Amino acid sequence: MIIAVMGVSGAGKTTIAKALAERFGAVFQEGDDLHPPENVAKMKSGVPLNDADRWPWLQRVAAWVDAQREAGRAGIVTCSLLKRAYRQIVIGERADVWLLYLHGEKSLIAEHMSHRHGHFMPPGLLDSQFEALEEPAPAEHAIVVEISDSIEQVVDQATQAIKRAISAKAAL
Repeated sequence: MIIAVMGVSGAGKTTIAKALAERFGAVFQEGDDLHPPENVAKMKSGVPLNDADRWPWLQRVAAWVDAQREAGRAGIVTCSLLKRAYRQIVIGERADVWLLYLHGEKSLIAEHMSHRHGHFMPPGLLDSQFEALEEPAPAEHAIVVEISDSIEQVVDQATQAIKRAISAKAAL
């Protein structure tokens, strides 16, 4: 089982994914750590990434996913995966890769971003994240979790939703 935790910057991907990795005994990968240095520099300077910037990063994320699958390890990776085309690269036809979408209102996420320190993604780029966001379509079978509750509640809800999705798929 591989879970790709998606959402806009500030949705809590890292916090939620680390907690889920601990609960499921899975390997954790911070997707932002797979960005080429040029991407990080661009975002730090307040310039949003374009698709050409994202392709090498998405290929690195997909390679990490495939390495975990080949090794037979459970893994959880964070990756904004804002567009369907991005999700196709990372998840595609990989039936054992699940998409967990952390959904939240822009005002809540802006508040989250105002409290974090040392992150390369400035709050000023949040608008560009929401502009690029294509919420998962029903055919993508995303597990959607609202982030308006406490971190512990969101992790609990995500854990239960993942277990239900895996059980439902196993029953087919």
